[in-house]
Amino acid sequence: MVQKYERNQDASVYVGNLDERVTDELLWELMVQAGPVVSVHLPKDRVTQSTQGFGFCEFQGAEDAQYAAQIMNMVKLFGKPLRVNMAASDRRMQDVGAKLFIGNLDPSIDDKLLYDTFGAFGSLVQAPQIAREAAGQSRGFAFVSYTTFEAADLAIQSMDGQYLANKQINVQYAFKKDSKGERHGSAAERMLAAQARKNDPNFQYTQG
Repeated sequence: MVQKYERNQDASVYVGNLDERVTDELLWELMVQAGPVVSVHLPKDRVTQSTQGFGFCEFQGAEDAQYAAQIMNMVKLFGKPLRVNMAASDRRMQDVGAKLFIGNLDPSIDDKLLYDTFGAFGSLVQAPQIAREAAGQSRGFAFVSYTTFEAADLAIQSMDGQYLANKQINVQYAFKKDSKGERHGSAAERMLAAQARKNDPNFQYTQG
């Protein structure tokens, strides 16, 4: 039985805008300059086995990942500036916003397929969260979190009502936790996020 490896989100960075020629080995060699690397993962297309233009790198500690996000962001690889930011959510920035609910998912859909599909619209804060039964079966819905409302809006416009694995999915902002029917994506949340970004251009906000 193969054990599923769980990446340490707090010590991981998201790496986007990757050229198709970038391999796991090359990304490892680049990131190890920032600190000790534990693992590198580049999601690949199931059919063509080509990379999807983004990946994740796990370091030994959160400090190493934070340092990598600082010094590796916008470094050019094959002429393309990398987008590097922390993969984990920052607890002090919970419930700020761009979290989507994806419903009517086929049971065959896994985290990687959601990465491949929804990562095209912008940087993902963390791995898509597929709701599962205790035995591991998919419950038919998932949550995807973006670093910006613009990316989340684009994902809704592009994917709501589209077919994924032969089932028509619905994509909308997720309900807030402990709220009475209020969804993420409100004008107030957008204003708070915009203000945070204005005050600190390097601010990376996440969602609850």
